[in-house]
Order: sequence, then C-alpha cells, then structure tokens
Amino acid sequence: MKHLYKVRIYYEDTDCGGVVYYANYLRYFERARTELLEAEGISMKGLMEEGRLFVVAEAFIKYLSPGRYGDVLVIETSVGKLGPASIVFWHRVVRESTGERLVDGTVKLGCVGRNLRPLRLNGDVTASLAHYIPAAGDDGE
Repeated sequence: MKHLYKVRIYYEDTDCGGVVYYANYLRYFERARTELLEAEGISMKGLMEEGRLFVVAEAFIKYLSPGRYGDVLVIETSVGKLGPASIVFWHRVVRESTGERLVDGTVKLGCVGRNLRPLRLNGDVTASLAHYIPAAGDDGE
C-alpha cells in the first residue's frame, strides 16, 4: 500500500532555471511521511510529548528527471522496513500530469528518546504501518 501526497511547485521551490531545487525533495519526503503517520492516527506531536522522537539516520535520493515550476508532484510513500527502533520509508515522486517518475528516495528514521538514545517503536506505530510494507518481491512500484 502507498500513501499519496501532492505538492504544487511554486517559484520559491525552484532554482534560477525553474527546476525544483534538489534539496526540496527532502522537505517533500518529510511532509509526505508526516501526512502518512497522521492519516494512520499517529500523532507526531503526541509521540514528541511522550518522549519519542524521530531522527534521520540515512537519506538516499536518485534524481531521474526534473520537476519544474507549475508542476503538481505526487509523492508516493510506503514503508520498506520496520525495525525495533527504526523505520525505512520509500518515496517516489511522479509528475501528476504525465505520471513520469522524477525522483526515488529512501529515508531511514531512528526512534530515540529525549536523551537521543535509541528507543523501541511502540506497538501502535508498528501495527499502523505494517500494511504499508509492500508484498515480497514488490519494490514499491
């Protein structure tokens, strides 16, 4: 299962050539992950209040084709892996108007306490995200 999040590209999102500035994709991934969690009833604010924080441990992005000013991009998000104290998210960005695949990305989040030491994910989080893990052999496409 994939979660879909749309973002319209404004001038502020682009470089001087009207192309989406490369680092903005990390921002779009962050928004898409947050929307997925909130859609599953997982309150980021609530987790923070109970002392569960998420930190980015790894990020990988493969740029295939540029997003441009005026585009509407769809960020498809699924869960690649759930560890005891980590979540690997898979992201794919496609241009809504054509379905063209623009960017693939993987982000690994670690769950930590306020002391920034690893903390196990609670059962509610893992149960809520399990159905976002693709079936065996499916790479998220």
